[in-house]
Amino acid sequence: MLTRRHFIQTTAALFSASISSPLLADTWPTEAEKAAWDALITPPGYNPATSNPWGLHPRFLPQRVITKDGLVAGDIHVDAVARYLYHIEEGGTAMRYGVAIARGKLYEPGVYTIKRKVRWPHWQPTQNMIDRDPELYADIADGMEPGPENALGSRALYLYVGDRDTYLRIHGTPQPRSIGGRASSGCVRMVMAHINDLYPNVEIGSTAFLYSAEDSVTPQS
Repeated sequence: MLTRRHFIQTTAALFSASISSPLLADTWPTEAEKAAWDALITPPGYNPATSNPWGLHPRFLPQRVITKDGLVAGDIHVDAVARYLYHIEEGGTAMRYGVAIARGKLYEPGVYTIKRKVRWPHWQPTQNMIDRDPELYADIADGMEPGPENALGSRALYLYVGDRDTYLRIHGTPQPRSIGGRASSGCVRMVMAHINDLYPNVEIGSTAFLYSAEDSVTPQS
């Protein structure tokens, strides 16, 4: 079981869903459509540290934090207890974002490799999702086209184990008020404006650590 213990040294700031399966789609949005959608989901005068039209608890807004020594720059760590995603930077800092994780036993701690990234992805529920919640997913069994209402939102990072797609994603969500909770069918959700900021800084081949939701730790200051 992967735990979060001894991961983050401090959360002092330095400045003031879902599982999806591959969808073979015939259509993809144009660059103009992608840009228009990005503008639509980005608050006017957007400031990552202060913009909050979603009504999130302030601790879930992006912050730069100090990390413990020895963490690898470029890696992602998901603290399932505090509902934080950390993207490790050079020089002992990380960008921290609020997230939502999966409901109950659908959350899968582990070590994953990011092998694919997509702007404004398609999405299709898995058969397990349809069997588990037919009233929720049966009508969209054939998938959803990209756009602001798509379950994967504006950006998706695809998690693999070796060459196997786990169908787990770190992705934007059209339900930002779920951030801080347990809401998805397996994936890690982020506010779309926040994952848009994170996305260009994540390299293919980076490692994502998803820590146990049952683990606990005494914060260090």
